[in-house]
Amino acid sequence: MSDIIKLTEISKQYKMFGIEPLSSTFKQGYITGLIGPNGAGKTTLIKMIMGITRPDKGEITIFGQSQSLKEAEIKQRIGFVSDECHYYEHLSIQSMKNIIAPFYKKWDDHAFSRLLERFELLPKMKIRSLSKGMKMKLALAFALSHQADLLIMDEPTAGLDPVFRRELLDLLAEIMLDERKSILFSTHITTDLDRVADYIAFLHRGRLVFNESKEQIQERYVLVKGPSSLLEAPGVKAAFIGIRKSLVGFEGLTDRGHEIAAMVGGGAQLSRPALEDIMYFTAKGEKGHAAAAVT
Repeated sequence: MSDIIKLTEISKQYKMFGIEPLSSTFKQGYITGLIGPNGAGKTTLIKMIMGITRPDKGEITIFGQSQSLKEAEIKQRIGFVSDECHYYEHLSIQSMKNIIAPFYKKWDDHAFSRLLERFELLPKMKIRSLSKGMKMKLALAFALSHQADLLIMDEPTAGLDPVFRRELLDLLAEIMLDERKSILFSTHITTDLDRVADYIAFLHRGRLVFNESKEQIQERYVLVKGPSSLLEAPGVKAAFIGIRKSLVGFEGLTDRGHEIAAMVGGGAQLSRPALEDIMYFTAKGEKGHAAAAVT
């Protein structure tokens, strides 16, 4: 299993936000979901991978080549899709294609035409007349028409209706039938990744919490529900990443499931958390630690 992207101690600092020194890899032949709350650093990380923004320190390697030294060559092999429309809206789809196609050595007009037909887009349509979902389909058509080996998508399903989101995920599954292809998919809609992702990378406040297979994540994290009285036992609270209390009890996330089970016995319900639960309780836990530090 080879690495399609390798990050080595990359960091980026802004006035109010920063990516901490980060090292990780993304595997070839798989869909990796990049998750995190708004402002976690997902878009900043993708911009650094794409060469739109330069890291202050560290190195990015893509397809085994230095991103800073071989940027033009690397971008020939990447298809990029953003939730924003970066096309000239006064142009038709055909005119925009005539501008974009010459930049790619492996541009395939037949593939582009097939995708337009599949997405029910006509070459003569003006881009400004397209809905958000139709613009996303157009971005996909451009990204998939030059035989890209790596598809990078930054929040592609944001604001889209459930029908098209399902259609998009089905398309991604089709792409991955070719084991040479890879996808990096940034989103805060974690239910999309529950369906299609093989690996999950979780960013929070500029820090990489984990980058693991879904199976590893499901084995490591446990969601615990029970009466609040269980939290009074020695050592129980400290075993949780985050806890939410209510009038009827508590709910908490832990990566120490066996310890918790031994501490609370049969007094709590243990289950497998969704990705959304992991995001929520990780953020809640850090807020709790910050409040404790202030007091």
